[in-house]
Amino acid sequence: MIRKGRKNNELRRIKFTPDFTKNALGSVLVEFGDTKVITTASVEVGKPKWMSPDDNRGWITAEYSLLPSSTNVRCQRERTKISGRTQEIQRLIGRSLRACVDLEKMSEITITIDADVIQADGGTRTASICGGFVALSIAIERLMEIGKLKKNPIIEPIAAVSAGIIDGEVRLDLDYEEDSRAQVDSNVVLTKSGKIIEFQTTAEGEPYDYEQMLDIFDIAESGIQKIIEMYNLI
Repeated sequence: MIRKGRKNNELRRIKFTPDFTKNALGSVLVEFGDTKVITTASVEVGKPKWMSPDDNRGWITAEYSLLPSSTNVRCQRERTKISGRTQEIQRLIGRSLRACVDLEKMSEITITIDADVIQADGGTRTASICGGFVALSIAIERLMEIGKLKKNPIIEPIAAVSAGIIDGEVRLDLDYEEDSRAQVDSNVVLTKSGKIIEFQTTAEGEPYDYEQMLDIFDIAESGIQKIIEMYNLI
């Protein structure tokens, strides 16, 4: 079935604009259709205070925010208290990026990925993960160029995409209108080799069956592989 000019297994138009800002060691504007997120990678020498002195790993963490004008109704800035949704997304971005890196190869280095949504139209967390990986990759390349890292700690690329069931059909890369009426909603994060980092699938109404779950995974995996191929064109 065609929906808004694309097939059920077709991604929205995706674009990565590297070096979108000049101060962060790595940055990218990532666009999934009308969803636009600025992701940056900032580097600090040292490790988090909670990490024990004999722990030789580096660390990757993430912060996420929806800017006030990113949605059709102005959202409040989270100045003093972070919402549960924001905490969930930050943790998802952080653990997704840590899963594709050998942290022992970046000892005494902490990289913070900031994902700031400037326009939201569905899939902000998955776009943030993809943009975060690109920003991280750029930062790591530059750390190697200046001699702060001896070896590239990235094990393999990762990417993320949304999927779901709308009107009984499995669809890839949902925009806001589709996401808001999905019977089943899914966010999938995979490595290039197909290993699962996150497969979060929730029925918003009636339960879904095993075969539908496999269909969601398969369509998401195909989309993720296409996104990873796009990394090579940046």
